[in-house]
Amino acid sequence: MSLLRLCALPKCLYVRLTIDKGFRHLFNADHCRLCLRIRDNCERRILDTPWAATYRRHYSVIPKKEDGKRRTWEQSQLLDVLEARIQQLQTDVVLDVKHSKVQLVKAPHSGRGATFGESPKNLKGERADVPPKAGQGQTSKKGGTGENPSQKAKPSRWIEKLKKEKWNKTKKQASLQLKIYEETSNKSSKGGLMFPGTSVKTITTGKKVKSAAKPEQSKSRSLHSKELQQDILKVTAPVIAEHISRQSELAEVEELDQQVNQWNVSNSERLLEDKDGNRYGDTQLSVRCYLETCVFIGDLERAHSCLLSHHRHVSRRKLLSIGAYNIMMRAWAKKGAPNQIGRLFVLLEEAGLKPNISSYSAALECMGRNPQCSAQIINRCLQQMEEDGLSVDDIFRQCVFRCDESDMVLRAIRVVKPDFQPNMHGDQPLCSSPLVEKFYKEREDVQYPKLNFSLKDIQERFARQLAMEKANSITIDSVEAMKPVTEQMTKMRKLLETQRMHWHQSLLQALRESKIVLASNSKKTWRLSLYPYLCILDDKDYVDIMIQALAKLPPSGESLVVMAKDVGYRVYNMFCIRQKTHSQMVDKLGSIYNAYADLLAKDTQPSNVLPREQWVNLLSEQSSGPTLSTDDTPWPHVLVLQIGSFLVDLMVREIKINNDILNPALEKKLIPVLYHMYTFRSNRQIGFIKPHPILTQMQMEAMETKLTFDSYVMPMLCPPVPWTSPKCGAYLLTPTKLMRAVEGAIQHQLLLEKCQDEDLHAVLDSLNQLGNCAWKINQPLLDIIISIFNDKGCEKLDVPPPVSEAPEIPRFNAHDPSYTHTERAHLKREAVKAKKKFTEMHSLRMDALYKLSIANHVRGEMFWFPHNMDFRGRTYPCPPYFNHLGSDVTRAVLVFAEGKPLGPRGLDWLKIHLVNLTGLKKRSSLAGRLEYANSIMEDILDSADNPLTGRKWWMNADEPWQTLACCMEIANASRSPDPTQFISHFPVHQDGSCNGLQHYAALGRDVIGATSVNLMPCDVPQDVYSGVAQQVEEFRARDAARGLKVAQVLEGFISRKVVKQTVMTVVYGVTRYGGRLQIEKRLKEIDDFPKEYVWDASHYLVHQVFSSLKEMFTGTREIQDWLTESARLISKSGSTVEWVTPLRLPIVQPYHRTRNQVLKSNIQFMGLQISHDANERPDTVKQKNAFPPNFIHSLDSTHMMLTALYCYSAGLTFVSVHDCFWTHALTVDTMNKVCREQFVALHNQPILQELSKFLLQKYCSGPPGSSKNKKFLEYWRMVQLLGKVPQTGDFNLERVKESTYFFS
Repeated sequence: MSLLRLCALPKCLYVRLTIDKGFRHLFNADHCRLCLRIRDNCERRILDTPWAATYRRHYSVIPKKEDGKRRTWEQSQLLDVLEARIQQLQTDVVLDVKHSKVQLVKAPHSGRGATFGESPKNLKGERADVPPKAGQGQTSKKGGTGENPSQKAKPSRWIEKLKKEKWNKTKKQASLQLKIYEETSNKSSKGGLMFPGTSVKTITTGKKVKSAAKPEQSKSRSLHSKELQQDILKVTAPVIAEHISRQSELAEVEELDQQVNQWNVSNSERLLEDKDGNRYGDTQLSVRCYLETCVFIGDLERAHSCLLSHHRHVSRRKLLSIGAYNIMMRAWAKKGAPNQIGRLFVLLEEAGLKPNISSYSAALECMGRNPQCSAQIINRCLQQMEEDGLSVDDIFRQCVFRCDESDMVLRAIRVVKPDFQPNMHGDQPLCSSPLVEKFYKEREDVQYPKLNFSLKDIQERFARQLAMEKANSITIDSVEAMKPVTEQMTKMRKLLETQRMHWHQSLLQALRESKIVLASNSKKTWRLSLYPYLCILDDKDYVDIMIQALAKLPPSGESLVVMAKDVGYRVYNMFCIRQKTHSQMVDKLGSIYNAYADLLAKDTQPSNVLPREQWVNLLSEQSSGPTLSTDDTPWPHVLVLQIGSFLVDLMVREIKINNDILNPALEKKLIPVLYHMYTFRSNRQIGFIKPHPILTQMQMEAMETKLTFDSYVMPMLCPPVPWTSPKCGAYLLTPTKLMRAVEGAIQHQLLLEKCQDEDLHAVLDSLNQLGNCAWKINQPLLDIIISIFNDKGCEKLDVPPPVSEAPEIPRFNAHDPSYTHTERAHLKREAVKAKKKFTEMHSLRMDALYKLSIANHVRGEMFWFPHNMDFRGRTYPCPPYFNHLGSDVTRAVLVFAEGKPLGPRGLDWLKIHLVNLTGLKKRSSLAGRLEYANSIMEDILDSADNPLTGRKWWMNADEPWQTLACCMEIANASRSPDPTQFISHFPVHQDGSCNGLQHYAALGRDVIGATSVNLMPCDVPQDVYSGVAQQVEEFRARDAARGLKVAQVLEGFISRKVVKQTVMTVVYGVTRYGGRLQIEKRLKEIDDFPKEYVWDASHYLVHQVFSSLKEMFTGTREIQDWLTESARLISKSGSTVEWVTPLRLPIVQPYHRTRNQVLKSNIQFMGLQISHDANERPDTVKQKNAFPPNFIHSLDSTHMMLTALYCYSAGLTFVSVHDCFWTHALTVDTMNKVCREQFVALHNQPILQELSKFLLQKYCSGPPGSSKNKKFLEYWRMVQLLGKVPQTGDFNLERVKESTYFFS
C-alpha cells in the first residue's frame, strides 16, 4: 500500500484525532480504502448539489460570426477539419483477410472521436476530458449519444466534403485493383480472393477484435458476376484505400496539424523538465514562484488557496508539479501540521504524482516537530521510502534545508534509529574524461599554490565582502570628484538632494496605496497577483531601487523593457539575499569559509586538496543546520518584467518637479520628471522612458561625485566561493548562474543539473582556478588615465571626452517657410547625426567613468574576479564593468597581486611582450623582436619617465596603455640592481595564432593549413592573414591581365588589414554577405581608394578570400560543411543541436523560432520577441550557421581549461582572455609547454568520431513511421551524414610541441 493512499485518513477524521492518532493513521493501511470511499462519496454528494452544477463553465460549440471573433472562427474550422480526418481514420471498417475469406469487423462508433478512456492511443501528457455537461454523456434508448439535436441536425460541410472525396478516391482505387485482380486470377489455379503474397492480416483503428476467420474454399470462380463484383468492391475498397493512400492521408493530417500548431503553440506539451519532473514553462514557474513568495511573507492561507484552486480544475492542474506541492508541504511542516501534510499527499495521488525525496523530508520534519509522534508512524514512512527506492542518506545529500529543518528530520529518524548518523560523503567518482585522469590521480607529490595572504587577512576580507553583499549595493566616489567644485555645482547638488527626498516620500506613499488596492483586488485564489512580490522587501527598499534607476537613466532615455528588466532583477537579487539571511545560513557560511581559508592562506600547511574538494569536505563535516545551496525557483523573465514595469509605472506617475525650478519666470506647476513615449527601432514601435530636460540639465550641472552600484558589480574583496555544483559558487550571497544565458532561457541550467556530479568536476575546478587569481591596481598608470579623463579625454587613446565636447544639435523650425525642402531634409539629417553622436559619447563616457571609478575605489586593495561561462564553455569574469576582459584601458591598470622574480629570461619576455603590444614585427622571430626592443630602449625609458611630455612613442602602439604599462615595468626592472631578482607583478600574454583555424587544422590533420597557422615548427611565424592577402593578390593580378576592371582598380590596395577580419571570422561562421561588409568597411578607411568602386571591389574580394581559404584549408572547409549540414538536418527534424565537450560539459544551442508575446502592464502592453523558448521549433538557419563556430569555441574553451588545470598543478598563476593566456614573466616557458601538451592531448582524442557517435545516439534512435514517408527519407539521410565523419590528413600532431609560434 503506497504512502499516498495511507495519507487519506487525516483528510476525513482530523477533527476527532489527536496528533499521535493523526500520524498513526497517516501511515495505517487498515483503513485507507474505507476512508477514500467515504471521501469520494462526500465529494460526489457535493458535486450533485444544484449549486455545484451552476459553477461549471459552459462553452458554445458554435463560433460567433462577429468581426471580433473571426480568428476564433477560422481556428474552429481548422479544428473541424482535423477532427473530421481523425474520425475518418478511426471509423474505417476493420478487415480480416485470409485466403478467399474476408471478414468485415466494424469499429465501434465513437461519435466525434474516441473518448479519453477508450482511445486506442492514450498518449502520455494528453489532456483528460472535462466532466460532461448536464444532460450530456447519457445514451438514448436507440443507441444515440444524447447530443443536443440542434447541434447534430446539420453536419459540418467539411466532414461531408471529406467523406465525398474519400468515397470517390476509394471507388477509383477499387476499380483499378479489380482490373489487376482479374488479370492475376486468370493465371491463378486456385482463384482465391487474395492479394499475391497476402497472409492473414487484421487492420483496425478501434478496439481490438478477436478474429475467428477460418480458411474456406471459394464457392464460385466467376469474376464476371455482378453480385461478386459488388462484393469485391465493398470488401477491397477499404483495404486498397488504406494500403495505397495511407501516405497521402498522413501527409494531409500532418499539414493540418502544423496549421493548428501555428496558432495553438501554447498547448505544446514539449516542456522542459528537471530530474524530479518539475516543468519549467513560464506559467509553471510563475505558479511555483507565487507559492514560494506567499510562504516567505507568511501568507500560507493565500498560498494554500492558490494551490487548491489550481488542483481542483483539470485545466489548471497541469500547471502544478511535484515542486509546487512540496513548497506547501515544507511550509506546513514548519508549522507542525500533520493533517495538512496528509491532505497534500492525497492531492499528490489525485494529481498522479509520486512523492520524491523532498516530500518525505517534509513529512519527517513535521514528525520531528511533534514529540508525541509514535515510532510506528516514522518507521512506516521510512519503509515507504525504501519501497520507492530512496535512502535516508539521500535526504541529507540531496535536500536543501533552511533554519533547523535538517535537525528536525534527524530527530524524527533517531526515534527509530537512535544511532543514525547521515553519510554525507557517499561515493566520490572522478571525472571520466581521459584528459584529466592524470590531473586527479597523480597528486601525491603535488602541492597546490597558496595565496600571498595570511589566514587572518583572508578572514577579515571575508567579513567586509559579506557586509557589502548583505547591503546589496555600494556607493563609491566618482573620479570626477577630483575636479574643483564650483558654486553652481554645489547649488545643483543641494537642489537634487532636496528633490530626491520629495520623490522618496511620494513613491513611498504611492507604493503603500497600490499595495492596499492590489490586496483588496486579489479575490480570485487562482489568479496570480503582484501583491506578494511587493511584500518580500521593505517598502523603503523598493523606493531605493526606483531612485537608483532614475539616477542611471541616460539623457536620451531607455527602452521600457530594458528599464523594467533592470529594476525587476534588482528586486529579485535583493529577495534572494534576504531569503538566505532568513534561512540562517550566513553564520554557517562564515564558519565554513573561515575553515576554507586555511587551505588558501600562506601561513598554513601545504595541501594537495583542490578548493572544490575542500569546500565539499567542510560541508560534510558541518552537515547540521541550513544548507548553503538553494533550491528556490528562478523567476521567469515575464515575471521580472511585470514587477519592473509596475515600479516604472509608479515612477512615471509619481515623480514630479516644479517647472520653474531653473527658471523662476515661468508659471509654477508640477510636471512629470519622466515621460512615457513611443519610438521606432528596426521598424518596431517600442515604449520608451525619457527624462525631462530639466532633470538632465540639473544632473549635468551638478556633476555629482557619488556612484551607486549593485554589490555584484564590484570585484570581490575575498577569494570567491568555489564552484561545487551548478547552483553553488562565486559570490557569498548574490545569486550567480554557472552558465550565463539569455534572460528566461532555462535549458542550459537544467542540462547541467541532470549531469553526473563528477562529469562537471574538471570544468568547475578550472573556473575556481581562474577565480582564485588575486589582482591589484597599477596606481601610477591609473593616475595618468584619470588626469586625461578629467581633462576632456582623448579619443586616440581610447579615453572618451565628455558630452560637452559633442557637436551642437541643430535647432530649427521645421515649419519655417524660409527653408527649402532640401535645406530642411539636410538639417534633419544633421540633427539625427548630432543626436546619435551625443548618445554614443554619453554611453562611452559613462562606461569609462564606471570603470575608472571602480578601479580608483579598489586602489591599494587586493581583489578577485569570480568566473562563470557561457553556453559554449567560454569563461568570463562575473563583474560586468571592470575586469581583465575589458578594453586596453582596463587591462593596463590590472596587475597580479602576487609578484614573482623575473628570473633569467623574464626581462626578455617583457621586451618581447612589449613589441607584441605595439603591433610591429608580426613576421619577425622572437629573437628579432627582442633585438628590436633593445634597439628602442631610449624610447621605452622616455615613455616610462615622461609619458605625457616626452616623445610619446607609446601613443602610436596598437594597445597604447598596455604598452605604456610595459614600458614602466621594463624601466623599473632594468634599473634594479639585479633584474633577475626584480619582483614583477606584470602579466605577460601569449596569444594563439588564429586559434579557430588552429583547431580546424588539427581536427582535419591538414598539413598546409597547420603550417599556415603555426602548428608546424618554423623559423619565423607564419601569418595566415598575409598569406591569404598574397594569394588574393595573385588572383587579382591574373584577373587584371584578363581586363577585369575591378581587379585593375584594386591594384596596390590589397593588404593584410583589408582581409584580416574576414579571414579571422570565416572560421566562426561569417557568411559572404557579412564578409563583404567587413571588407567594404576596410576599403572605406583607405582615403585614396575610389569610393565609386567600393561595392564592386568588396564583392570581388570576398569571393577571392573564400576561394583562397578553400584552397589553403581544404580539411577545414570539409569539416565546417559537415557540421553545418548535420545541424541543418537535426534542426529540421525538430531538435536543437546538442553535444558534449571532451571535458564532459553538455552544450545545447538555444536558437528557436521567435515567439511574439504580449505582456500586459499598467503602463503599456509590451511586445516581447522570445527566441529561446524550448517549446518552439528550432530555428534551422541559426542552428546550422552557429554550430561550426560554437563547436570550435567549445574546443578552445576546453583547451584553455586543461591548460588552467595543469598550470595550477605546476604552481603557476594563470588567467586567460579566451585564446590569450596570461602568466608571470618567470613562468612563460612553463605555461607554453603545458599549453602545447594539452592541445596535442586534446586533439589526440577522437573528437569528430565521438561527436558523430553522440549525435547518432541522440537523434537517430529509431526511424519515424513508414519507409516510404518523407520524414523517413530525411531521417535516413541524416543517419548517413552523421555517421560519415570527414576524412583527415596526415599531419603529425606531435610537431605542435616543437612549434615556437603556436602561441607567442
